[in-house]
Amino acid sequence: MTMRTLQDCAEALAGGTITARALVEECLERIADPAGEGRRAFISVSADSARASADAHDGLRRAGRAAGPFAGIPFAVKDLFDVAGERSMAGSRALADRAPAKAHAPTIARMIAAGFIPIGRTNMTEFAYSGIGANPHYGTPLSPWDRTSRRIPGGSSSGSGVAVADGMALVALGSDTGGSCRIPAALCGIVGYKPTARRVPLDGAVPLSSSLDSLGPLGASVACCAIVDGILAAESIVPPLPRPIAGLRLAIPTQIVRDGMDATVSAAFDSAVSHLSRLGALITDVDFAPLAAIGKANSKFGFAAPEAFAWHRALLETKGALYDPRVSSRIASGAQALAADYLDLVLARREIIAAMDSLTAGYDALLMPTCPIVAPRLDDLKEDSEYFRLNGLLLRNPSLGNFLDRCAISLPCHAPGEAPVGLMLTGETGGDRTLFAIAAGIEAALQQ
Repeated sequence: MTMRTLQDCAEALAGGTITARALVEECLERIADPAGEGRRAFISVSADSARASADAHDGLRRAGRAAGPFAGIPFAVKDLFDVAGERSMAGSRALADRAPAKAHAPTIARMIAAGFIPIGRTNMTEFAYSGIGANPHYGTPLSPWDRTSRRIPGGSSSGSGVAVADGMALVALGSDTGGSCRIPAALCGIVGYKPTARRVPLDGAVPLSSSLDSLGPLGASVACCAIVDGILAAESIVPPLPRPIAGLRLAIPTQIVRDGMDATVSAAFDSAVSHLSRLGALITDVDFAPLAAIGKANSKFGFAAPEAFAWHRALLETKGALYDPRVSSRIASGAQALAADYLDLVLARREIIAAMDSLTAGYDALLMPTCPIVAPRLDDLKEDSEYFRLNGLLLRNPSLGNFLDRCAISLPCHAPGEAPVGLMLTGETGGDRTLFAIAAGIEAALQQ
């Protein structure tokens, strides 16, 4: 299936060749398709309100009063964002009795103000604590690739990734604490973006790790993600101007990022690197010693476990039996963290960031595979040992960007019909606009 981009939809809406109501109906039809993944990709669907909103936007557009070029386009909301009148359950049963949100999260309010229509709440790893995307409470949506083998979608923004890939929404919102926008993008064959965290407000979203959380989009193209990111950050929503490939300075770290690649990822990544090099990109293997220090700094517990435990401790006492054990055990481990160890980690992170900033100043972006493996089969995750091994592999490369407080993007680099493989670019802290321009140029080059 060819995915529509936001620009395609905006042009069709402006030209009168499609209506917002028709876009909404197309998405709702795909969500409701009994042969599809809608019942697993979405926890709830806002069909009536989406139709009413679409009709209102169509009326405003006919009157010349459209809220903007993207008014009337459906988007999906990861189940941890507050939408007024809805419960934010973060893919859990433990929050089923939570009061509905009284107000929209700032991110949701900005999307609605731009005219986007929330079409439903997407499934996710419970409390966003895994890169696998499995959810024992609401089911696990399957990657669009090789569905007969039941491949995982990647997480934690699993439903958001599948919703975009299957045309159940034009774009989707996700969170990214260690790769949760980029991993589903890589495994589902779409684009996922992690912004510099401070640019997008975290208010009104169920947290995982206050040090690492960021909120970003998943879409069909780099421009789709850039447009939504601009809205979320209250910045320009002009699509990026693709950066020329010739002369781009890209660094592939020699540490960690290519370890354990399977044959499919290795072939796709090497092919992309060779193609970009032929077009004039200056791609260098570079020794970045601070990357190895990240593993050492995180060796006791990392940020996520103690910060998640601080938020969950009361809920675990009263509703712990309702949690996915694979999630609750990781959160509960945060109770063992000492304050002194946590402060050591904060200091180590600051030093590693400073060291990396100095070393990467001469490059336009870091280049690496988003994940070193293609989507595993869901049936391969029955044993805890294999679940956590594969989870660690999927999170390994994307989580570097979260620790370094940088922006990063995953875009497809596989050949049509082959297993989805993500190519990840990591930019500088605050260099989001620059990274989008680079990614847009690379996206165009890889499609040649």
